[in-house]
Amino acid sequence: MMMLEIIPVLDLMNSVAVSGKSGNRDTYTPLQTIYASSSDPVEIANSLKRANANEIYIADLDLIERNGNHNIYKIKEVNTILPVIVDVGVDNLETFEFMLDFAYKIIVATETLESIEELEKIFEKYPKERIIVSVDVKDNELYTKHMDLDLEGFKEVLRKIDPNEIILLDISSVGTEAGFNKGLLDKFDEFKDKIILGGGITKDEIPLIEELGIKKALVGTALHKGDISLYNL
Repeated sequence: MMMLEIIPVLDLMNSVAVSGKSGNRDTYTPLQTIYASSSDPVEIANSLKRANANEIYIADLDLIERNGNHNIYKIKEVNTILPVIVDVGVDNLETFEFMLDFAYKIIVATETLESIEELEKIFEKYPKERIIVSVDVKDNELYTKHMDLDLEGFKEVLRKIDPNEIILLDISSVGTEAGFNKGLLDKFDEFKDKIILGGGITKDEIPLIEELGIKKALVGTALHKGDISLYNL
């Protein structure tokens, strides 16, 4: 059985790492993590690299909210330490292209994507290893601000574009440590080899996630508190 690779999660706001629950962004506070004495993302990334992290997921909350680009040079600096998977709320090809200079893999998430056409343009123009599609789910429905699509409809799109990696993110569970959404994972069983699982994962569930054949998982809260380590041997 493959060992699950834990991808550490950092949320950035005003150049510092922050923590909060279930995407409730106005209640975020500076992150307290066992990996650093401050909430400076560069210090945290250096420490995670020493702990053998392979890559790091960063959500730029300021860019996602279109609140200015306070974090992009921090992200670029972290990307020299660990390859960064970045979420900046990509809405179209142009935003995607802008971020290619700052991070290794750019997330295109259903929450912010303008249209399937923009997603297709990105996949036509750039190599799959630079793109991660994030399927954002809230209350078991596809979460999207701009597209008239449900989960089944988006699965059709995924079959067509065939990404290398797909984040399955249950937004309702983020930061809660309430457990991952198994029903949602079952619906995406055919994409199992590509899935990076995110949202509410707890230490006790790791053996089950491995058993289900998932290779990578996003862990924030439980990792920074020390409940889950990068390698659960």
